Amino acid sequence: MQALLGIIFHSIGGFASGSFYMPFNKVKGWAWESYWIVGGLFSWLIVPPLAAYLTVPGFVEIISASSAQILFFTFIMGLLWGIGGLTYGLGVRYLGMSLGNSVVLGFCAAFGAIVPSIYYNINPTVGKISFTDMMATPGGQLVLLGVLVCLIGIALSGKAGMMKERELSEEEQKKSVAEFSLVKGLIIAVFSGILSSFFNFGIEAGKPMAEAAVAAGFNPLFQNNVTFVVILWGGLSTNLIWTTILSLKNKSYVDFTNKSTPISKNIIFAALAGTTWFLQFFFYGMGESKLGNGASSWILHMSTIILTANMWGIYRKEWTGVAPKTKWTITAGIAVILLSVVLVGIGNAM
Repeated sequence: MQALLGIIFHSIGGFASGSFYMPFNKVKGWAWESYWIVGGLFSWLIVPPLAAYLTVPGFVEIISASSAQILFFTFIMGLLWGIGGLTYGLGVRYLGMSLGNSVVLGFCAAFGAIVPSIYYNINPTVGKISFTDMMATPGGQLVLLGVLVCLIGIALSGKAGMMKERELSEEEQKKSVAEFSLVKGLIIAVFSGILSSFFNFGIEAGKPMAEAAVAAGFNPLFQNNVTFVVILWGGLSTNLIWTTILSLKNKSYVDFTNKSTPISKNIIFAALAGTTWFLQFFFYGMGESKLGNGASSWILHMSTIILTANMWGIYRKEWTGVAPKTKWTITAGIAVILLSVVLVGIGNAM
């Protein structure tokens, strides 16, 4: 029953993550950096402490009592993840919901499954599996095989993107993805996928705070909400700095006073996107507390996002007009990525 609840929670979180960018498509007349930071303020600064207050009222005391080392590593992992999250938005912007999410999240799933084990190789912890342990066990070897299969799936997805670029005119490409750019998008997506996996690293680094919440008598289901506050401070720092630079460079700060745009509606849609993005973490934390297994939780979460994002990609007709061979190639790429998810999940369970 606990495992079933974990799967349900991860599925809800994955759906939220795979859907969060949709409200951004409703924003009119604003530069990317304008609506991205508004959404970010909700997903990284406003909603996380509110969720923590409602579920773990003593979260401030728990964070204050944590060691400087725990806070530092958790924050730094959030900072690195923030770069991944920032470039994630750019990856989807240039590749579209379907291809962008498949490449970004494929890398994210693969690296997120093995990064915590590398951390425990450097900082041995009782009961935690290190990368060396993975190399020496059948289950660990299957996880690494799954990572390799994931990379193959990403390569297939990238090939489908190149086929799409050759088959469609620039005008046809931009009907579904306004700023489609394959090379730029793939480079950003790979970079984003690797750094986005550090969120899982941050959860592991901040685990003592979650354990402290449980020890203090709070509901274990929401224990990770304390850790999320610190991780997301890191994400906010990265994104706030970059969007401010872009805003000053492009003078897009005038978006917030430009009455020729629907300012109120833009803020609402950006806030909705940001809140939806945070919901992935909220439900991820609930799912992880039920499954009690970082790598399996991460992989399950990623697979649900990939499926959801590709459903939205179909809805937005991102592959309309391409040859059947191209459609089969992207389908095969997604299927291989999902196969890798299954392999990693089974290997981790072993």
